[in-house]
This record gives sequence, C-alpha cells and structure tokens, in this order.
Amino acid sequence: MSEGIGDRTLADETDGAAAGSRRPDWFHRGHPVFFPLAGFFTGMASIIVVPGLYAAVIKSIAGYERAEELFPFVLLLLVVPIAMLVPPRTRRFARYMLLGMVSTIIVVGGVAAAVLWFLLKKDA
Repeated sequence: MSEGIGDRTLADETDGAAAGSRRPDWFHRGHPVFFPLAGFFTGMASIIVVPGLYAAVIKSIAGYERAEELFPFVLLLLVVPIAMLVPPRTRRFARYMLLGMVSTIIVVGGVAAAVLWFLLKKDA
C-alpha cells in the first residue's frame, strides 16, 4: 500500500509541474488556422495603418511638399513579406500576409471605384 501512495505523490508532483508550464487554454498557436489568420490580418492592418503613419510622421518632420515627394517610398512596405518568403519557417505567414495586403488593396480600390461611379452617375 505504501508503494501506491508514493507513486500517486510522484504523479501529482509531475502533473503540477506540467500544469505550471502549460500555456493558457485560449493560446492556440498550434492550431492550423492561427498563422493564416495572423498573417492575413497583419497584412490588412499594415496596408491600412503604415502608409497613414508614414505620411503623418514625414509631414510633421519635413513639411507637406517633402512628404509628397517621399511618399512613394512607402512601397518598401512590400519588401517585408517578400523577404519573409525566403526562409521556410516564415513562408506560410508571409503568403497569408501578402494575401491580406493584396485583397485589402483590391477591396479598397473596388469600393472607391464604385463610389466614384455612383457619384458621377448621380451628378450627370
């Protein structure tokens, strides 16, 4: 009977150590959808946020005219996911990041074209 108690105590100690090192239940990095969703929304957010922040910072530092001259350099933002396509470890994330960037550009461009068409038709 003493062997069963000792074994149970050892099992309880190892379970406690494993539970302390375990990640929370909401943290599902191993889930197959984690990296595609994270990559897609990172690409979407980067296309929306980075150009605006870049223009605001350059305008506040160098002025409006210089900001207009330097704004095309925001296209260097596309270098990040393209560079991430090279190492195999980040390739999946980079593909979904590019998908998020491209789909955001298409949706924003399509909505802008539709609104412009609607306003011109209504005015005519």
